[in-house]
Amino acid sequence: MTVPACRFCRAPLTQTFVDLGLQPLANSYLTKAQLDAGVEGTYPLHTRVCGTCFLVQADDPVAADAIFDDGYAYFSAYSESWVAHAKRYTEAMAARFGLGADSLVIEVASNDGYLLQHFKAMGVPVLGIEPTANTAQVAIEERGIPTEVMFFNEATSRALKDRGVAADLMAGNNVLAHVPDIGDFVAGFQNVLKPQGVLTFEFPHLLNLIEKVQFDTIYHEHYSYLSLLAVERVLRANGLRPFDVELLPTHGGSLRLFCAHEASSHVETQTLKDLRAREHAAGLDRLSGYEGFTARVEAVREGFLAFLAQARAEGKVVAAYGAAAKGNTFLNYAGVTADDIVACFDANPHKQDRYLPGSHIPVHAPARIADFKPDYLVILPWNLKDEIMGQLAYVKDWGGQFVTAAPDTKVVG
Repeated sequence: MTVPACRFCRAPLTQTFVDLGLQPLANSYLTKAQLDAGVEGTYPLHTRVCGTCFLVQADDPVAADAIFDDGYAYFSAYSESWVAHAKRYTEAMAARFGLGADSLVIEVASNDGYLLQHFKAMGVPVLGIEPTANTAQVAIEERGIPTEVMFFNEATSRALKDRGVAADLMAGNNVLAHVPDIGDFVAGFQNVLKPQGVLTFEFPHLLNLIEKVQFDTIYHEHYSYLSLLAVERVLRANGLRPFDVELLPTHGGSLRLFCAHEASSHVETQTLKDLRAREHAAGLDRLSGYEGFTARVEAVREGFLAFLAQARAEGKVVAAYGAAAKGNTFLNYAGVTADDIVACFDANPHKQDRYLPGSHIPVHAPARIADFKPDYLVILPWNLKDEIMGQLAYVKDWGGQFVTAAPDTKVVG
């Protein structure tokens, strides 16, 4: 069997991080017709760690344009907490870097304009770059955000540069993990970033994934699982460098990495140096730091299956909230079906009246929760637990309880 090569440095990948088996695409929600026709593919979801650059990465059996197509169902603006997070970012960046009417802010993977709308409201010129036409259309038509519908890479960024596009601030929130060729993607930023411009990336921190057993954040859309160590190697190979970092609570623990051209005057902070030291202490710069993760993942699965078995034995009704991609990874790894969880509820109308991939659990609008009156409501997007529990406090009226499944199964609230 051919040994795969690292998607960045091309070294052979010989060490498994975790293998989650065959899985459907996590954001490919099924219509009733598709369900009845049995039209659904499954693909290996196998992650490995590179022993040379320590980039943790998934095999890529599915082309990116098959995942991020016009049927892509993730719209950022449906999460109130995420939109609020984006607004705080825009205010902080405008203040820190003096952005105004003469500036240009570009967001790569701008989705439905959830972030750039806040810069626009400040009078700061913006440009979105988004490969999924359906989300870009919402940004353009509903929020008035100029948006280029394309994949961002070295070649497309050169075309932008040739048109005179030059950014004071570029943002890439939760996109760095989504690109199959991470080197070619990062190379594009140096073409359109001004000499003293700033680039910020936000991405879930690999160290949290390991320490908190957040294996459900692994799915085919996420080609890479990122540490400062690995990202810094990619940046420096493309004429860029980090100079500051913020630790964020989003997505179970993320990094906001501030980057610039190698020759820029931005000074490296002590916070960045401290994070490098923390990753070294955790073993992220040696293969031994990645061993033993599979056994911890299996323990999480067994704990959740034991909960479902007990609920079934007691005649309890179990439902789920949040048709999130991470939930689909979790449910499919655990082999859960509609026999175990009767329904899933989600505020996104693009997911309602469809079925979760793999598990085939029906998705309904939140207004239907009261029809089912579940005894347990499993919160699949655990990173939004507090927001969801606040919105759905009424489930306690019939004695319903909230449950989270990672890093272990527990009743919350």
